[in-house]
Amino acid sequence: MQLPFCYPAVLLALVAPAAIGSGATADPSDVAAVIQKFKEKDPGLTKVFADAQGYAVFPTVGKGGIGVGAARGKGYVYQRGRLIGRSTLTQVTIGLQLGGQVYSEVVFLKDAAALDNFKRGKLKLDAQASAVALTARASADLAYRDGVAIVTMAKGGLMYEASVGGQKFSYKAIAKRS
Repeated sequence: MQLPFCYPAVLLALVAPAAIGSGATADPSDVAAVIQKFKEKDPGLTKVFADAQGYAVFPTVGKGGIGVGAARGKGYVYQRGRLIGRSTLTQVTIGLQLGGQVYSEVVFLKDAAALDNFKRGKLKLDAQASAVALTARASADLAYRDGVAIVTMAKGGLMYEASVGGQKFSYKAIAKRS
């Protein structure tokens, strides 16, 4: 039996909103809890957070796909531990993939140049960029590429994937309080 051409698109329309919609909101208390979980799982990340010029924390990123996939999450950006802005992560992938998942992600920005690129909206992670899945020794495996390193922590879902795509980030500064 041959499936109609539009069948994958219909399934994606049903699966993706459930996974992606979960990344719709975030607040600083969500971020604090996620950072704490990352540090509990791998105490070595305490030093990584302290040494990074900046980092973006996405408490919930929803991802879904059937052939074509998408992910989205909202988060906050910190410079030397101080909240400076908000960010949205958007990802589109093409390739063998099926399912949906929800995860947390931290993008570490090693130096001022990487943080500036992020703030200017110039940071786009291509298919060559790789994230380290959070384990008890994730910090030992963390490698910066062009001043950027990524750590993810699964929250739920199941996704089979061998896809190519990249992540793009938006940035909006939070007004300074006097």
